[in-house]
Amino acid sequence: MNALPLHLRTLLLALLLGLAGPVFAQASDPTPLQFRDDAEETRFHRLTAELRCVMCQNQSLADSNAQIAHDLRREVLDLMRQGRSDPEIKRFLVDRYGEFVLYKPEVSPGTWLLWFGPAVLVLAGGVIVLRIVRRRSGGRDVAEADDNQEW
Repeated sequence: MNALPLHLRTLLLALLLGLAGPVFAQASDPTPLQFRDDAEETRFHRLTAELRCVMCQNQSLADSNAQIAHDLRREVLDLMRQGRSDPEIKRFLVDRYGEFVLYKPEVSPGTWLLWFGPAVLVLAGGVIVLRIVRRRSGGRDVAEADDNQEW
């Protein structure tokens, strides 16, 4: 019935879907953020540098180009203009997205492993290395004390 072979139909379908992709893309708001003064801009940039993009994960909110980062930057600016303090804005975002949104999460029982885990591992490693060194140096002292042995 179909004149086209299966591989050509598959290729044609893939091309059509590829062309239709931009239709489903989210439109970003092209208007840049407008700040009232330098103090507001400085506070905004400092705050967004301390927050993590929830989509990119390895970029700050200030550095990310993801659509959600654009939306969150606008949200942060709106919260600032509502008179909320930096801790209140961070709490709002943590309540919404979890502790992950903070580059420096608060020290709490839930984050003790994150804060103190590396130090504990380094100390444990140091203790193990110290024991190994002492054990080996203790064996050399015995060998050096035996003057009658020829090597």
